[in-house]
Amino acid sequence: MSKRGIKPKGLGDVIDNITTATGIKAAVKFIAGEDCGCNERREKLNKAFPFKKVVVNCPSKTQLEYLSKLFESNPHQLTYLQQREISDIYSRVFGASIEPSNCGSCWRDYLNHLKTVYEDYT
Repeated sequence: MSKRGIKPKGLGDVIDNITTATGIKAAVKFIAGEDCGCNERREKLNKAFPFKKVVVNCPSKTQLEYLSKLFESNPHQLTYLQQREISDIYSRVFGASIEPSNCGSCWRDYLNHLKTVYEDYT
């Protein structure tokens, strides 16, 4: 996690965090001015070297069918039972456990990760 509490998207964010923490970024901005190109370089590096979720296991046929129905219905809110099912699938696919919560943006991210895998397998 960065000092901003946001997970780095890629290599550019990591370098930005390091240069900020060490004072290098402040020195460059002092010398080169506020528009030193740091943000553009950070975005280019993030796009060139993004951090991706690593698939540990492929989803089962039953899980793919569940995801198909879920993505087709495009729910705006998830029930507790849906969150549990998605958690089980996510755990199998990515090897990371997630717990039911009210964090809408978290669930959107989880579903986006699963949708990428789903699209690769269908």
